[in-house]
Amino acid sequence: MEFISYLRQRWLSADSLVCVGLDPYPEKFPAGFSDQDGIFQFNKAIIDATHDLVCAYKPQFAHFAAVAAEDQLKKTIHYIKSQYPEIPVILDAKRGDIGSTASMYAKEAFVHYQADAVTVNPYMGVDTVAPFTEFTDKGTILLCRTSNPGAVQLQNLDVGGYPLYEEVARLAAQEWNHNNNVMLVVGATAPEEMARIRRICGDMPMLVPGIGAQGGDIAAVLGAGKTTDGTGLIINSSRAVLYASSGDDFAEAARAETLSLKNEINLYR
Repeated sequence: MEFISYLRQRWLSADSLVCVGLDPYPEKFPAGFSDQDGIFQFNKAIIDATHDLVCAYKPQFAHFAAVAAEDQLKKTIHYIKSQYPEIPVILDAKRGDIGSTASMYAKEAFVHYQADAVTVNPYMGVDTVAPFTEFTDKGTILLCRTSNPGAVQLQNLDVGGYPLYEEVARLAAQEWNHNNNVMLVVGATAPEEMARIRRICGDMPMLVPGIGAQGGDIAAVLGAGKTTDGTGLIINSSRAVLYASSGDDFAEAARAETLSLKNEINLYR
């Protein structure tokens, strides 16, 4: 199934726009997750507790690679795909290169890790994007207007009467989306920019970081970014869900946080 159809199906079946980001900080784990398989076991508990409430999971590559846990990343993705195959997996790797290297990054995400979509930095243009979009059943999610404060230094630069992020959105929607598998990262902390991007890209799905720890406003995000059918958004929360409790009830607390976020989002859909 093509990724966007897969995602739309999950939006409807789960009645949810919530994505749980899997950003492991082993030092924040409760006691009992310190062995060599601890990251996977922690992720497994979170996934089992929240699987019916989410439209996607988003493991963050650097959080695994920094502690030499790439095998546990692969195991985490395999677990989701084997136990909950209806839930898309987005590998948050923010790859950005050209030619044969970009092709290898695409194979890393889609063949080695078996992710359904991957985040990509489009700064090097179509040469970066095309090797990913050639995997026609997979999703390529381009950084457009991100949630971090420093985003304005480059992304809001005037490039001839409009900001650079709008040019990224235009290219994504009009020139790079031949296989209907391109999406955009648009931060929850920039709802005015999100509304402008939505007008440019139509119903193209957006991955939305910045809710929770970064302070994005849910009502503003839905007002700016939802599509006419009340979908169009993959609203990510990571730390607020994963570390809702540091005790033995961490999985139950993660579920409660995810359910609360889902219900709040659905109020504005």
